[in-house]
Amino acid sequence: MSSVAVAGPAKDALDALSPAQVDFIKRLPKAELHAHLNGSIPLHVLRSLALEYSEKAHGLNSATVSSSAIESGIQALQAGVNLDTIHSFFDLFPAIYALTSTPETVARTARAVLEDFLDGPEPQCAYLELRSTPRAVPSSGMTRLAYVETVLDEVERYPPERAALIVSLDRRMSDAEAAECVAVAKKLKAEGRRVVGVDLCGSPLAGDMAMFKKHFETAREAGLGITLHIAETPDNTREDTLELLSFKPNRLGHATFLDDETIHAVVQADTCIELCLSSNILARRCKTVPSLDAHHIRHYLKHNHRIAICTDDALPFRTNLVAEYALLLAPRPLGLGLSEAEVARIAEMGMGGRFTA
Repeated sequence: MSSVAVAGPAKDALDALSPAQVDFIKRLPKAELHAHLNGSIPLHVLRSLALEYSEKAHGLNSATVSSSAIESGIQALQAGVNLDTIHSFFDLFPAIYALTSTPETVARTARAVLEDFLDGPEPQCAYLELRSTPRAVPSSGMTRLAYVETVLDEVERYPPERAALIVSLDRRMSDAEAAECVAVAKKLKAEGRRVVGVDLCGSPLAGDMAMFKKHFETAREAGLGITLHIAETPDNTREDTLELLSFKPNRLGHATFLDDETIHAVVQADTCIELCLSSNILARRCKTVPSLDAHHIRHYLKHNHRIAICTDDALPFRTNLVAEYALLLAPRPLGLGLSEAEVARIAEMGMGGRFTA
């Protein structure tokens, strides 16, 4: 099981289940298709890296982030991150990036995340598509290519039916940066490395989506799956959403604020939706989803549309995949009150949504 201490709505849902029901969820073959590497690093690993960073940076003025800022960020993560806006979460990342600025620390964190999802007598999931944005850190000599190769070295310690990697593009990237990330993904896939898709993520209102279209066309032509964070906030425009849908994605992340027309387009295209329940519920301070009962999962269940239940960023949202499934099975109002057969069907949908399926 995960090292993350489950809290909040996910814990309430877990606590409402019988031991037999929890065992049922654990035994279900589940796919985790929307897990960000840097948001899923176990706290004990971050603390260990922070101590090493502080010792190394002591007395130096060249540290990327002060040790006090790092410790502040880690304490916020441990507390579960009380978000005031959806942008607040992104403020935590400078500290995490400072801790993972070399191939060695990237390897350590990637290995820890993979172990957290896939190892032990009761792994969270049967299959994981981990995602991360390639980072270049000139001070350590780490290129974007080296970053992805480092993560892949850890992913490929597992058989293909258990783990793969999605290369993420950030909405704030320049044209050249986006092109470089897709080129890295394309090159490594051609070499037989286990890159299976590309993602678009980052601050939900940033960037010119029209600029990204050619890069995702290149990725699709290379045989890579496409998943996009889309309509995450009520401020995302309809034009932004339609532009992203024109990329012809295989999957969509969140898709919280689609209107009737875009929902119809998604259903007609049979596009799998990656749903992160705790992420949406705990972001209620960000005015995303006010409650589980109001969550857009209900629309997709009503229309038997393909979905995948995912964790998003397990550490700040203090959840794991078993707890996310508990939110499906727990009685209302703590959960959706679905039957075991319905939950099993959702798990099957998730497994069917894999880019390697």
